[in-house]
Amino acid sequence: MRYAARRVLHSVILLAAISVLSFLFAELAPGDFYSEMRLEGRVTREAVEKLRARRGLDRPLPLRYAAWLASAARGEFGYSLAYNAAVGPLLRRRIPGTLMLTVTATFLAWLLAIPIGVWNAARRGGWSDSLVKALFSVLLSVPEILLGVLLLVAAVETGCLPAGGMHSPGAESWSGWRRTGDTLRHLAIPVAVLVLGMLPVLARHVRAAMIEAMDAPFAQAARALGIPPRRLLFRHLLPVALNPLITLFGFSLGALLSGSLVIEVIVGWPGLGPLFVEAILARDFALVLGVVMASATLLIAGNLAADLLLYRADPRIGARRP
Repeated sequence: MRYAARRVLHSVILLAAISVLSFLFAELAPGDFYSEMRLEGRVTREAVEKLRARRGLDRPLPLRYAAWLASAARGEFGYSLAYNAAVGPLLRRRIPGTLMLTVTATFLAWLLAIPIGVWNAARRGGWSDSLVKALFSVLLSVPEILLGVLLLVAAVETGCLPAGGMHSPGAESWSGWRRTGDTLRHLAIPVAVLVLGMLPVLARHVRAAMIEAMDAPFAQAARALGIPPRRLLFRHLLPVALNPLITLFGFSLGALLSGSLVIEVIVGWPGLGPLFVEAILARDFALVLGVVMASATLLIAGNLAADLLLYRADPRIGARRP
C-alpha cells in the first residue's frame, strides 16, 4: 500500500505539472478563439474585447488557472467556446471510443507478441526467425498513417469492411448483437493499424527477454534435468522474463494511445483525436487543455497499472524504486 500510495502521489504531481505547462503554452500561443473571429471580420475589436472579458480571458494567468481548477473539481474542465458547452461532457462522450480502440489494440498486440516472441526465441537463428524479423522490419518501415490509408483504400475498393466511423447509418435501431457486430467491423481497420505498428516492437522485446532467460545458468540446469522444452519455455522461462515486459506494457499503452489519436482522425473514429484537431483549428484552448489532460490521465493510469503489476511480480521493486 505504501508503494502504491507513492506512485499515485507521483501521478497526481505529474498531472498538476502537465496542467500548469499546458496553461503556459496556451498563454504563449498567439491569438485565441475570439481573435480568429476578429480576423475573419465577423465581429469588431470592441466586441472581441467584451467577449473575452465575459469569459475571463482578460484576467491574469494565475486567476484563470485557479478558475480552471475550480471548474475541474466540478467536472466541467473549463468552457468550450467552439461548442458553447462545458468541456467535461464533451470529453466523457469521446473517452469511451478512445479507450475501446486503445484497450482492444493493446490486448491483441500482446496476445500476438508473446507467442511470436517466445517462438522466435526458441528458434533463434533459424529460417522462421529470420523470416519473422524480415517481416517485422518491413512493418517498422511503413508509417502508421500510410498503413491506415492503404487499409482504408482496400476497404473502399473491396467493400469488405466499413471505411470509417463507429456505427453504420441507422444502427441505433438495431438489436444489441447486430449493433455489437457492426461496431467490431468498424473497429477492425483502426485496430489492425495500431496492432501492426506496435507488434514488431513488442515481439522483439519478448524475444530478447526470453533469450536472456534461456541463456541463464538456471535454464541450462533445467535442461540438464530433462524438463520438456515447452514446459521450460512457458512455465519457467517466461515468468523470469516478465519484469522487462511489464515495464514495456506501460510504454506500449502510451504509444498505442498516442497512435490511436492519429488513427482516429484518419478513419473518422469518434474519439479524442478528432476532437483535439477540431479544438486546435478553432483555437479553443479550454477544449485543447481538456483533451491533453484526458490523454495524460489515461497514459499515467496505464503506467501506474504497469508499476503496480511490476511490484506484484517482483516485490523487491518497491525497495529499489522511489
